[in-house]
Parts: sequence; structure tokens; C-alpha cells
Amino acid sequence: MLGKKPQSRLITGLDIGSTAIRLVVGKQQMGVNNRSDLQIVGLVEVPSEGVHKGVVTSIEEAVSSISSGLEKIERLIGIPVEHAWVGISGPHIRSQESKGVVAVAKPDGEIGHEDMERAIEASRAIATPLNYEVLHVIPRRYAVDGQTGIKDPAGMTGIRLEVDTQIIQGSSSHINNQTRSIYRTGIDIDDLVLGILAVGEAVVTPRQKELGVGVVNIGGSTTSLVVYEEGEIIQVAVLPLGSEHVTNDLAIGLKSPIEVAERVKIEFGDCVTTGLSRKEKIDLLSVGAGTSEEVEKKYIAEIVGARLEEILEKIDQELGKVGRRRLLPAGMVYTGGGAKISGLVELSKEVLGLPASLGYPLGLQGMSDRVSDLSFTTAVGLVKWGGQIQPDGRHGHGSSFKGMERASRQVRQWFKSLVP
Repeated sequence: MLGKKPQSRLITGLDIGSTAIRLVVGKQQMGVNNRSDLQIVGLVEVPSEGVHKGVVTSIEEAVSSISSGLEKIERLIGIPVEHAWVGISGPHIRSQESKGVVAVAKPDGEIGHEDMERAIEASRAIATPLNYEVLHVIPRRYAVDGQTGIKDPAGMTGIRLEVDTQIIQGSSSHINNQTRSIYRTGIDIDDLVLGILAVGEAVVTPRQKELGVGVVNIGGSTTSLVVYEEGEIIQVAVLPLGSEHVTNDLAIGLKSPIEVAERVKIEFGDCVTTGLSRKEKIDLLSVGAGTSEEVEKKYIAEIVGARLEEILEKIDQELGKVGRRRLLPAGMVYTGGGAKISGLVELSKEVLGLPASLGYPLGLQGMSDRVSDLSFTTAVGLVKWGGQIQPDGRHGHGSSFKGMERASRQVRQWFKSLVP
């Protein structure tokens, strides 16, 4: 009993990436003015096995990697981890718009949360592609008796309630493989959350979302994008390109082993050639190569810059799909391990023609400097997402996703029943 009492206050975020699995544990505590502050009490990172491009390719290897991370975080915080908010991503993620329409239930026409939830549920009635299921139903705008542009109709009166929603879907097989891997480690899943949505909650302010902002998470195998305007999500996309592709390009360009290319990217990677001289060189022997070989820093920057420019051009195409190319006043915010590459902000300004910055978690306290590590943004965002969920399952104040529904609960419970 004593060991489980603190567990109810702990929130765990589990980010299963292609290159690393990251676990972050936080807890709610009362701060100044009786505000609930979220404090990060532990975070760990372990190499990822059995995961490629954000999806599980080997359940046995994935279970082993997740278990390794759980053991490390439990030793660190001294308390068993029993449940977690889990991030999901990958090129299989789809997004589409939908509309739900219901009649207001109360005789006096007053709109309640039940009516809003029924409208959101009605919007789920769409033709879902074969082997796909709904992850999130995100309400954007409501309309009451034809009056549009309403953000929160609770307490208003009317006869007909409509809601425009963004439906996020994922491949059932990928979802099931990921949930099975997690349940086999012995922990429960609080919910599956699209990783980039959790990141968006963590790194941008409501003011930025209102003005118009794009959040980009550059991972190992994929790059995720979410675009906000007037406080609403208007675009979600996952691109099959990431920082691993930069490493592969360097390995080919430098004719070096992949481990050497990775160290070159981390220690000397730059995507802007301005200011670099042909005379500036590095010796590959210093980054683990078997023999001495000098390489120009400018040549490295040309390789890195070419791939990142391709990623930025694809982001520009996604902005074009919703008519927001060069039209986001709050600009682009970059996070994830791939965002650590020097010169990304400058290259983004040049390619996209928008303000750009790096995105660090906002409003968090932590005992470790790694709380501000761009690689941990998704896991930290999942903790923040979980912290905004009230015990009744609703999001707390300040969240953009009131009425968000649990994804695939019956499927996950069924898998859980199969685990001894």
C-alpha cells in the first residue's frame, strides 16, 4: 500500500522511437497561487530495437527494449511504473476532416457537454479505410442553429448543434503490434497519443496557436508536422524522412561506416555552408574511423544541408495543402533529435520564408538538464498531455482537445487479457 500511494500522482510518458526509447516520469504538485505545476522527476533513454520508421517490426526485440527502459526508470525514481501515456507515430498516420450534427437533448434547448460529446461521436461516422482505426477525434469549431465559429457552445441555447472535427487514424496492425509489445512488459496504457500532438502541447503557447504556428518534430526515421491557426489544428502529417537519412547520406558521401557518419553528424553536422572555408577540415580518425582521412567541413555541410532542405521542402508542400505557405505569423518551431543539427533555423527561414526557432518544453520543472533536451520533447509532451487529463477523462483547462476520446480501448483490453 505504501509503495503504491505515490503512484497515483505519477504520470509517465513513453516515446517509442526508431533510434531510442525514452521514458519520462512527472508528478503534479501545487505551486504558487494554488496552481498545479508539473515536475519531471526522472527520465531515461535506451537504444531502440525492433522498431523501424515508428512502427514495431519485431515484438520480441521491442519488448526487450521497453523493459530495459522501464528497469532503468524504476531504479531512478524508486517506484514501480504501472501505466504510461504512449506516443504513436509513423507514415501510416492519416488525417481527415469530418462533421457531426445532433439535436440538442434538453427541452429548454440548453447545450451541455453531453450534446457536445454526441456531436463529436456523430462525426466518427466516416468511411474508415480497411485496417484503419480512429486514434483521435479533435473538435475544431461548433455551430449552433447555423451560427458558426463557436469554440465552446456549452451553456448556449439552440436546437441543432454541429461540430467540425479533425479525425486522426492509424493502421490497426501497427497499433495492435505496439500495444501488444507494451502490455507484455507488464504496464497498462493510459492512452495512445499521436506524438506530434503531445509535442505541440509542450512547446508552443496558446498565443502562438492563435496566431498560426507550425510544429515540426524531426525524429530518426520520420518527421512529424502539426499546424495550428486560431487555436485549432488545421493540418497533421508524418513524412517518411528523418535524421537517419542524413546519417546515411554522410556514410555514402564520406565512404565511411554508419557509426562514423553518425558521430560526424552529431559533432560536426551543419546545414549551412555560409562562413565555412574549404580550408576547414576534420580528421575522420577523431570520430572513430580506422584510418586518418581529412574531410572538408563545407563538404559535410553540403551533404547535411541537401537532405534537410528536402525535408523542409516537403513541409512546405504540406503547408501549401492548407493554404498556409509563408502565412504563419508565429512561424515554425523545430524539436526532436534531428533539430539539434546546427543551422536548421537559418535554413528553415531561407526555404520556408517564415520565422523559425527551436522548441523546448514550456512550464515544466525538472531536476535534470535533459528536460530541455530536444530528443525528449515527445516523452515530456506525453507527460504534460497526461497531466491535463482530469480523473473523469476530460482534458483540463488550457487543452485544445476537450472531448478527445480514447482510441481502440476494446482492442487494447482484449490484447491485455491475452497477456499472462
